[in-house]
Amino acid sequence: MKSLLIALAFGTVAQAQQPEITGQWIEPTGSAIRIDHCGSQLCMWVVAISRRAPAPFDVYNPDLAKRGRSLCGLEIGRGFTLRTPGEAREGTLYDPKSGKTYHGQLKLNGNKLELRGYIGIPLFGETQIWTRPYAPVKSCATAGEEK
Repeated sequence: MKSLLIALAFGTVAQAQQPEITGQWIEPTGSAIRIDHCGSQLCMWVVAISRRAPAPFDVYNPDLAKRGRSLCGLEIGRGFTLRTPGEAREGTLYDPKSGKTYHGQLKLNGNKLELRGYIGIPLFGETQIWTRPYAPVKSCATAGEEK
């Protein structure tokens, strides 16, 4: 009986620690993105810019007036509806590497996040794999040259 109670307790803890989409993620060039709630939906912000990033400013934005703005703190995703703790859809993604905006969806796969950006339907898109950082990333406002 005691071992059954212990097993049930561990099962409850494991369920309570289900992975979620929210938190910090590292995208392929090494920059850090924070995904968090913004009202009833999810949004994404750049929180640290990698030295391997193409530029620290929004130089590819189609709006010439925005090309001088820093990527630090820039909202790059919005409007995602959380379907389950591990899946969100119906959002939009801004790609500062191209200046284009896409429809998007997010899906957890273990400790990786599959981010799919597409035009029209998901079939016509591309998937990036983001990973969780091993430790919290300092925001670009305080990270200086460390990132």
